[in-house]
Amino acid sequence: MKLRVILTGTTGMVGEGVLLECLQTPEVEQVLSISRRPSGHQHPKLRELLHEDFQNLGPIADQLTGYNACFFCLGVSSVGMQEPEYRRLTHDLTLHFARTLLAHNGPDLTFCYVSGAGTDDTLRSRQMWARVKGETENELRQLGFRQAFMFRPGFLRATPGQRHVLSYYKYFGWLYPVLRGVAPKFASTITELGQAMLHVARRGYPKPILEVPDIVAAAKG
Repeated sequence: MKLRVILTGTTGMVGEGVLLECLQTPEVEQVLSISRRPSGHQHPKLRELLHEDFQNLGPIADQLTGYNACFFCLGVSSVGMQEPEYRRLTHDLTLHFARTLLAHNGPDLTFCYVSGAGTDDTLRSRQMWARVKGETENELRQLGFRQAFMFRPGFLRATPGQRHVLSYYKYFGWLYPVLRGVAPKFASTITELGQAMLHVARRGYPKPILEVPDIVAAAKG
């Protein structure tokens, strides 16, 4: 099956890495990147749609039809943020985006959401971000897509050549081989994350929530 992918977050480390995997995978026919700023990448498969307000997709809704996968890699850090604002930028924004795609593409579109290790879908965590992410996961799974997958990566190794790398990675990237050796359940590469998304969009996966070991397994096909 050829994939026509809507991708968010391409100006961030995760989204850019997933974009690179999409562009070099023959099964991907087209990528529509929706972001506030250009990704800095050009490719025959890539079309970029710049849009400032993700809470209001009305002006671009007619350009969101004809796709069969969404890789939602947009996210913000909860550091220094109060719950109402974090909820608006995480839960509300994501659900609005997903509902819009469902309305314009139908339930056959596979929705992949990048959450994070430690997300709590029981909503009992003391960590605000873990509860908000968990609530977001739960509602996405119940929204009406035939396939909706929640990805919970831990420590991620950037793909060589990436332009958008988090500042902390420049100082702590060397930890990846150590963590992969002593704590493999908490470390993977962005290449594996992108390949895992492509795999589940084409072939599905036995469960809707993919922790790090699942991401690595799915990436291997």
